[in-house]
Amino acid sequence: MTTQMSLFKEAKVSVAEPEPMTPVRVGSRVAQIPLRKRRRQALERLMEVLDQLEGKDVYIGTCGGANSHFWLDKIKLGRLKLEFHPYRITGPGDYTPGVIVLWGNRGGSVRIFTDQLVNIREQVYQGYTLWLVDFWNGFGQHPIDPYRPQGYVSLDIIRFKD
Repeated sequence: MTTQMSLFKEAKVSVAEPEPMTPVRVGSRVAQIPLRKRRRQALERLMEVLDQLEGKDVYIGTCGGANSHFWLDKIKLGRLKLEFHPYRITGPGDYTPGVIVLWGNRGGSVRIFTDQLVNIREQVYQGYTLWLVDFWNGFGQHPIDPYRPQGYVSLDIIRFKD
C-alpha cells in the first residue's frame, strides 16, 4: 500500500493487523486477553529451557488438582530427547509447535500440547532446579476450550544438580 507523505512524494507503508484478543468470560462479564502473545513468549522460553535440558536426565510431575483423578510426581525421563509437531524447521521466522514430545530412554514419553500454554517459571533450590510449565483454560465454569481441563494446571520439570 502506498500513501502520500508529502505534496510531491509517495511512500510505501505496511499495514499490519492488530493481534486478536481472546474473549474470556467471568460470570456475566467478558475480558479480552492477548493469549497468542503470551503463548508465543512462553513457547520461546520453553524452547530455551528444553534445548538446555536435552540429553540430560529430568523428572516430570503434575498435579491436576480438583479437575484430575491422578497426580504424577518425579517420573524419570533419562537422556531427554525432543520431538516437535509440526516438525521444527531451522531458519528464521516464527515457529510455534502444536505438540512437544519429551522422550526418555526405554520409550517413555510426555506430550505437551501448547495451545493453552501461558508461562514458564523457574525456581532454583540447593540441590535441584524446578521449571513450572503453566497452562490456563479460562475461569471455572467458563473454559476457553471445553475439551481441556478447566482453570490452571502446571507441569513440573526437575533437573537435579550433579
